[in-house]
This record gives sequence, structure tokens and C-alpha cells, in this order.
Amino acid sequence: MENTLTPQALLAGVGRTRLLAIVRGTDGAAAAKAALAAMEEGFQYVEIALTTPGALAAISEVRAEAPAECFVGAGTVLTKQDVDDVAVAGGQFMVTPSLAPSIEEAASRGLAVLAGALTPSEAFEAMNRGATAVKLFPASIGGPGYLKALRDPFPDIPFIAVGGVGLDEAAGYWSAGAIAVGLGGPLFGDAGSGGDLAPMRERARRFVALAAEYGGRAAAERLP
Repeated sequence: MENTLTPQALLAGVGRTRLLAIVRGTDGAAAAKAALAAMEEGFQYVEIALTTPGALAAISEVRAEAPAECFVGAGTVLTKQDVDDVAVAGGQFMVTPSLAPSIEEAASRGLAVLAGALTPSEAFEAMNRGATAVKLFPASIGGPGYLKALRDPFPDIPFIAVGGVGLDEAAGYWSAGAIAVGLGGPLFGDAGSGGDLAPMRERARRFVALAAEYGGRAAAERLP
């Protein structure tokens, strides 16, 4: 339980791995198993949505059992009480779906928070409230082209594309400037509700390989 995560470290780590896993299901114990399985397959940053029954207990379990280089956070963090509950459970970062009071609360405590936003005004306001990065959600509404348009006036805002991002879409968001993509259903399927972990593990390996391939290609393109 010693590993800590500052906002700066989260930003650097997510930007390096290009991936964020999002577990949402109907069973906390299953969600914990799915989160740990994703970590075993190479995901370093995993959030468990608070809409999952038993989410706080699941976060505590994952925090206790996660590899040292992996971190667990909470999704759908909306209120100041949510921030408090997640911190007590051992959650290392917060994720919101909107401009919620939890953003300022998390930031005031020095906790990393990925704030949900869709419009230019919301993205600007999220950062103004202390967000570590903006979770562009739902990204599928506008796709990579919309993200690119957002980044034109806001080149310094770190965006993570979430919502409807699968294997076929991820590279498009990275190319449009997303520092990472957030993967829920396209990664976990029904694993967070007790479904078979084997196909989820296979999808996880494919996402990790895709991110590594993209990162290597991008690095090669930057060489003189």
C-alpha cells in the first residue's frame, strides 16, 4: 500500500502507457478480479466505477493486491463525500463524468483527478477547477476529428478520449492528440459482472500491444 500517485505522476504515466482501463459492472468482487486481471496483462491504471455495487471494497482489494507499478482509482466520482470515501478505500486517483464538485475537492487534497468534459467551455472550466487532465466524454459523439478541433485552441490541455473507443478507434484518437484512451466495455465486456476473464485478457493484450506499437512508431517518426 506504499505506492503513491501524484497528479504529475499520473499524467506522465498515463501519457506513457496511453491506456486507462474502466471497470463498470454489477458485482464488486468480479470487478476487482477483472481489474487485477487487466493489470496482469499490462494495464497500469485501472478505475472502478462507483456505480458498481461494492465498488469501495473492490478498490481496497485491488489496492492491496496490485503490482507495485499499478494504480487503482475510482470512476463516477461526483461529490465531496465520494472523494472522501474513495480516499479512505485507498483509491489513488479520481475520475468524473462531468463538471462535478468532486473536481475541486480532489484537487484541494492534492489528488489526481480526470474531469469529464465534452465542450470547449467545459474542458476549459475543468482545468480551471484543478483537473489533472480532461476526460473527453463521450468521445464517440465527435470522434478524433472533434478532438483535433478541440486541441487547436487548447493545445496544452491533456485529453483522454473515453466512450466508444475500441481497438479500431484508439490509434485515431492518439493521432488526434489524445494522451491516452479510456477503455470500458470494449476491453472488459461483461467481466465486471462475473463474465469469463479469458476473452477480456486477450483483448487487454491486444490493446497493450497496439499502444506499444503506436508509441514505437511515433517515436521513430520524431527521429531526424
